[in-house]
Amino acid sequence: MRHPVSRLRTRALAVGLTLAVSTLVPSLPAGAADQYEWAALGDSYTAGGFVGDPQPPLGDASRDGCDRTSDAYPGVVERELEDFPPGKYVQLTNVSCGNATITDIAYTKQTPVSPVQPPAGGWPAVDPQINRAKLNDETDIVTVGVGGNSLPFGGMLLKCLELGPKPGKSCREYYTSPPEGEESIQDKLARVQNEYIEMLANVHAAAPNAKVITVGYPAVLPEEASDCNRLALTELSSIKHADVDWLRDDVLKQLNNTIQQASSFFDDTYVDVYSSSVGHDACQPADTKWVEGICGDAANYWPANLPNTPLNCGAIGKRVTLVHPNAAGHENTANRVERAIRIALLN
Repeated sequence: MRHPVSRLRTRALAVGLTLAVSTLVPSLPAGAADQYEWAALGDSYTAGGFVGDPQPPLGDASRDGCDRTSDAYPGVVERELEDFPPGKYVQLTNVSCGNATITDIAYTKQTPVSPVQPPAGGWPAVDPQINRAKLNDETDIVTVGVGGNSLPFGGMLLKCLELGPKPGKSCREYYTSPPEGEESIQDKLARVQNEYIEMLANVHAAAPNAKVITVGYPAVLPEEASDCNRLALTELSSIKHADVDWLRDDVLKQLNNTIQQASSFFDDTYVDVYSSSVGHDACQPADTKWVEGICGDAANYWPANLPNTPLNCGAIGKRVTLVHPNAAGHENTANRVERAIRIALLN
């Protein structure tokens, strides 16, 4: 639940910006569009996964395996914009999808991997998110939160878990001087930058009049690796402290820097979620963390076991959350994305 002070600040900002809009923007001529069009693109950090109610609901024929949820930040922002419209109603089209890569945003089809009630034979592939969102010259706002799966950060995290219990083994060494067939972290980040720039070029081509807002990743790892209990599955489990520090400084922070730099090439707005979330990482107490650990608290429909692995969070009464934001984390991101949207609509 959002902290009352945070909610009051957001509401005050909303009222102030709404008044500014009514003062600075002239009356619309007859026949002008009566709403803003906002498209939310992204991966599981945008879709939500296990936070809130599934959208579409469980059992709905239109479910696509993307694991969008009601309390992920697009839904939170949508409700705030409904309560305090920025001059006009904002219509949200949310096509974010768990496990999406950068190329899935712009030009490749994605096969969703949702573990929640998959159909026989698995989920069918979905079109690139640009196409699903129907971006066009009437789109006003596009938010994009993607990049982690293109490293892939989740795969690297699992490798660090695998190597953690092994003496003398380090995932830092594994990705700095990789074995044949594995990219180094430097090559991964360079590739991600190129893919991100190409993706943003495609977004701008599809929605030439839209303000594009890119969203970075939160502080999922502690500033001090010693905060982590290596026996705790609700934190980062067996990952060595030295590898936690490396993942934070040389992977996560560099990924955010890469996204910010790519955004600057197009003069797009970058939303820094990291700074505000420091101290709320996966290794903090349950009432402080904004990111669940390897295992964590999630809605009942979310699985407790990770298929094809020995990971069983059900043994400790938890579910497989694999270092993803909880409701408080999405609230924090929502506060910052909402502000960026309102400012963009002023310009």
